[in-house]
Amino acid sequence: MDMAQSILGKNIGAIDENGFITPVENEARLDCEPGHAAMALGEYYRATGKTDIDGHNIVDLCARCIKAQTNISEYTEDGLAYSSLGLLSFGPSKERNCVWEKLDEETQKNLDKRLLSRTDYVDHFQIFNIAKAVARFSMGLSKKDETGKLVDKFLERIQQTSTGQYFDDKPEKSLDGVFDIYGIVSFVFIRQSLQLHANMHLRDRKIPSLRTFAEKYLRMLPDIVRSDGLGWAYGRNIGAYGQMHCISMILQAMRDNWISEDKMPDYMDILRRLFQFFFMTYLDQENGYLVIRDAERTSSDSCTTRMANFDAARYLCQWARLAKTVGRPMLQPKPAQIRSYGKYVSFDRSNRKEQGLFIYMNGETGLHVHLPLVAPGVSNDSSSLAFPHMPGVLDWPADKYVPVIVPELTFGGRATTASFYGKRCTTGLGLRNSYFFRYEQPDLIDCNGEILKGIGSCKVSWTFSANKMVGDFIYTVNSQVTLDKMRIVVPVGAPHSEFRAPMTLAIGENGQGIGIEKDDFQGNWADTEVVSNDPAYRTYWGKIHYLQVYSRDHAMVMRPGVQYRITISIDPDIAFAE
Repeated sequence: MDMAQSILGKNIGAIDENGFITPVENEARLDCEPGHAAMALGEYYRATGKTDIDGHNIVDLCARCIKAQTNISEYTEDGLAYSSLGLLSFGPSKERNCVWEKLDEETQKNLDKRLLSRTDYVDHFQIFNIAKAVARFSMGLSKKDETGKLVDKFLERIQQTSTGQYFDDKPEKSLDGVFDIYGIVSFVFIRQSLQLHANMHLRDRKIPSLRTFAEKYLRMLPDIVRSDGLGWAYGRNIGAYGQMHCISMILQAMRDNWISEDKMPDYMDILRRLFQFFFMTYLDQENGYLVIRDAERTSSDSCTTRMANFDAARYLCQWARLAKTVGRPMLQPKPAQIRSYGKYVSFDRSNRKEQGLFIYMNGETGLHVHLPLVAPGVSNDSSSLAFPHMPGVLDWPADKYVPVIVPELTFGGRATTASFYGKRCTTGLGLRNSYFFRYEQPDLIDCNGEILKGIGSCKVSWTFSANKMVGDFIYTVNSQVTLDKMRIVVPVGAPHSEFRAPMTLAIGENGQGIGIEKDDFQGNWADTEVVSNDPAYRTYWGKIHYLQVYSRDHAMVMRPGVQYRITISIDPDIAFAE
C-alpha cells in the first residue's frame, strides 16, 4: 500500500481541472486514461477507506475523471468500463455513492446512456460490456441485469473459437488465433467486475463457469514463469503488464480457493518470484513510481507512462486487499530440484489451422524458452513470431517488426514468415532425451498474418537438446517463382543496467552461439549493426545493442520439386546478472 500511495501521489497531479491526464514529456495522452485513473482511485478507496491522499480529495478527483471520460467526444469502451468500476468502488446504488453525487446532471444522464450502449465484440472488448452491465445494474440505473447473459456469451465464444478452450482475442480483420496475455487480462477483469456486483448470488453462480476456463491459464503459470520471476514473455503489451496480470490471477485464484492445498507452496513461490521481478525491474523505489520507458527500455504504443502508473497503483491496492483475504505469508521456500521438460500447450486444433505454445526448460543451465505459434493481432511486431523467446538471452524489440531467428522470405514484395499458424503440429521426445516441436504451413503467410495462396509451403522442425536449439526450415514452391530476398535477424541485447531482479538471466561471455548449419539460399553474415542508441530497438526489459543479420539480398529463382532448406542452431551461454 505504501508503494500504491507513492505512485498515486506522483501522478494525481497530472489530472487537470477538466479530468484529463497530462502526459509525461515526449508522450501523447490516450482517450481512455481518465477511466484508468478513476479506477485506481476507486481501488485505493476500497483498500484504505480514505478519501484523501497527499492533500488531494480523491472523491473530487475521481468525479472529475469520470466526467471527462463520460463526456469525451471520442467514445472509448475501455475507458468507460474502467471509470464505471471506479465509480462503483465508492459503493453500489447512486443514492449512497459520494462520487455519483459530485457528477452534474448532464454527466449522470450521459453516463447512463453510454453504459446502456452495446456493441457485440468478438475480441477482449466484450469484457468492457460486462463491466458496464455490472455498473449499470449495481448503481440502480436499470432493473434489468444483463451481466449473466454477457458472461455466458463471452464463455460460449471461447468454446466456439478454440478447441483447447483458450481465449482468442481476434480483431475483426485479422487471422484468428490471437492467444496471448489478453486471455489472463479478460478473466482477471471479469472476476474483478463480478466482485463489485451488487447481487452476490449472481456472482456466486457465474464464478464456477469462469473457473472452468480461467484455470487453464492458472495451470500454465508454473511452466512459463522463469526462475528469476519473469512471467508472460510473448505477444502484445507485456513487460510490466506481463507481471501484473499474472500476479492478479494467482491472488484471485487463492481468494476463490481454486488452488488445492498441496499446490499452494508452488504457487506461493511463483507469486513471490513474479512480484520480486516486477518490484525490482519496473518500480523506481527511490522516487516511488513505475518506469516502463527510459533510455534502455520501452513499451507498446497502446500504453502510456501515466496509464501504466495508474494501473500499477490499482493492482497494488487490489493485491493488498487480496493478500489480506488470503492471509498467507510469502515465505522463502526450500529450493526444489529444477527439472528439465518440453511441453506443448494446444490452443486450437482444427482442419483449417493449429496453434499453441511450446515451452522448453533445461534445469541444469537455466535455459527457459517460449516458442509461440499464434496469430499476431493487428500490430505487426516481433513479439508473436515463432522463435524461442527468452528475454535477456534471445531478445526482440518491443514495438517493431524484425524477423528474429526466423527466416523471412520475400516474394513480389510480400515478406513471409514461418510463424502465426501451422498444421500437423507434433511434439515429443527424440534421441538422447531431446525434445522436438514440428509443424507445417501448407501455404506461406506474410508478416501481417495474411495467408498467401499458391506460392508454396514450409515445414518447420525445432529440436531442443540440453542447451542447444536447432530450427530446421524446409521450403517448397508450387511453380517457378522468384525469391526477392531472404534474411534472418539476431538481436543481441541485455537486461536493464539498473532496474533488474537479482539473478536475472542474461547472455554470458560466449554469446548466443548462433550458427547456420545448412543454407540452400546461400546467404551471408553482414557486418554487425550497432543499435544501442536507436530507441526503436529497446525491449520491454532492456536494450538491444547489436543486430546480426544473415541475408541473401539478390534475387533467386526457386523451382517446383526442389526442397530449399535453412537450418539455424542456437547454443547460448547463459549468465545470471547480479
